Amino acid sequence: MLSTGTAQAQTATIGTVARPADTVVAIDQRDVTNPGLRTLYAKSKWRALWSADSTAALESALADRGRHGLDRLTFEIAASPGASAAAMDVARSQAALDYAEALANGRVDPASLHEVYTVPRPKTDVVAGLGGALATGRLDEWLQSLAPQDAEYRTLSDAYVRLSRAAAAAGPVSPIAGGLIRVGDRDARVAVIADQLMESGYLPATTAATSADAAQASVSPSPQPLIYTQALADALKGLQKDYGIAADGVVGPETLKVLNLGAGDRARALAVALERRRWLARTPPATRIDVNTAAAQLRYYRNGTMADERKVVVGEPGHETPALGSPIFRLVANPTWTVPKSIQNGEMANVDDAYLQAHNMVLRDGWIVQQPGPDNALGLVKFDMANDQAIYLHDTSAPALFDRSQRHLSHGCVRVEDALGFAQMLADDEGVADAWQAAQASGETTFVPLPNRIPVRLLYHNVYVGEDGTVAFRTDPYGWNDAVAEQLGFAKASARRAEALAIDVGP
Repeated sequence: MLSTGTAQAQTATIGTVARPADTVVAIDQRDVTNPGLRTLYAKSKWRALWSADSTAALESALADRGRHGLDRLTFEIAASPGASAAAMDVARSQAALDYAEALANGRVDPASLHEVYTVPRPKTDVVAGLGGALATGRLDEWLQSLAPQDAEYRTLSDAYVRLSRAAAAAGPVSPIAGGLIRVGDRDARVAVIADQLMESGYLPATTAATSADAAQASVSPSPQPLIYTQALADALKGLQKDYGIAADGVVGPETLKVLNLGAGDRARALAVALERRRWLARTPPATRIDVNTAAAQLRYYRNGTMADERKVVVGEPGHETPALGSPIFRLVANPTWTVPKSIQNGEMANVDDAYLQAHNMVLRDGWIVQQPGPDNALGLVKFDMANDQAIYLHDTSAPALFDRSQRHLSHGCVRVEDALGFAQMLADDEGVADAWQAAQASGETTFVPLPNRIPVRLLYHNVYVGEDGTVAFRTDPYGWNDAVAEQLGFAKASARRAEALAIDVGP
């Protein structure tokens, strides 16, 4: 049984009952209500499963659960004081099963949070695994094997431990308030801002030491007004870019919201990041496309190696890009765009014939259809995906949007930067380059099937590891983190989110 603990809950107590080593403890079937545990004990002929070594291994594993961002949950032994050896055995089994499930498949069921969630999940039989681990005396090894074993998970785990400790040591932090700060301004807040930038890794100590003001700011907050230097502005631009804010180096309201996120806020985001990765299958397809909708970024992996990375535009709040696992099965050259009824009856409800003509659109059986061409909302290529949500990747007639830091601007589909170049890359890799080039040149809507479907995962990871191996933070544009964090034992927070900007009526 799981219950939410406090922020300081770092250990779990496993009760022990002394008994002679050769004593066989019988389990009363009436005391075992969990179906999985009933299966486990039935295989043991209703005999106790736990040795002293296994009990110690469970105690050690639970004490170290902070490495997985699970330290705010208490995995309790649900047995009354003075419980029998048999009752304690069942209680240990239940606690171990709960913890194993959290490591192997996640504490939170993403399907309970999202109307649509089809990203492939792990398929780990923790009941059978627990039975085998107890029978062989290898519980510690088995528990350690359940969480993701990749380098990204380890990096996020290390960052969570570090920031959790920093948050505990720092205590409450007074928020930075006030108006704009530009290069050359003197302001008492500059010292605190410099301190935050250094703590977050945006301002190297060597850079800070190049000016007296920055050096003073790096030592400790000071009530004296300090100059906001170009070096500080350049460091701030890195933070602004990471959090999807216009990277102008000016300290404004949106930037202050991020600067006021302390170590505890970042630790909270990391705990959610670890949980989201536990939802994923441990061995993803070697050739795949991962779209990080929180960061508006696409990565293409070919035979286990990242072959390409590029920007994307994804759904705005209210038209969120769903968490889908869905393959690309064909390329469409010179696509038409059939306007969804939600748009036709919404933003385009009052358009006239002149509007349709100006945008190369026609009415066809009651639907508005935009004809092929460079001004088509889908651009010159569509990457057809097999799903029932009408979600796909495509080109765009508005490439300037890729220059924005905040790219949550579409109606749910994914617009790909230099989509023609990406389509050519896929066509080359899949051996259909000649067919693709002929389709493009035709000027007509032409379908080019791929000999192998390419899996696409639409993921929501607002904390991830960049190509340089460092942890990158983004905002929570859809506000999806709170529901996860609260089930991990964290308090509700008000993180900065993207705002719907209604840039255009494209998909």
